[in-house]
Amino acid sequence: MPKSRVRKKKVYSSPGAGRSTTSGESYEPSPMWVPITAVALIVIGIGWLTLFYLSGMAYPVDSWGYWNLAVGFSCMVAALLVLSKWR
Repeated sequence: MPKSRVRKKKVYSSPGAGRSTTSGESYEPSPMWVPITAVALIVIGIGWLTLFYLSGMAYPVDSWGYWNLAVGFSCMVAALLVLSKWR
């Protein structure tokens, strides 16, 4: 019986190896304000919600009532939007 041919394995090359970096894509790191702003918004949002619940729904702004929840969660959503720009 004849012997089968031996196959050579292909050499692995990463998917990014064939791309040129001159195509207009920039891989610069994010400015320092991006993570600082995101962390600040998260802390403000959690602090706002915590103060609202621990004060018996009287603070930070009593006349807003349950809209204080919207403010706290909006801060945290804004932090997620800022973090989407982080590289």
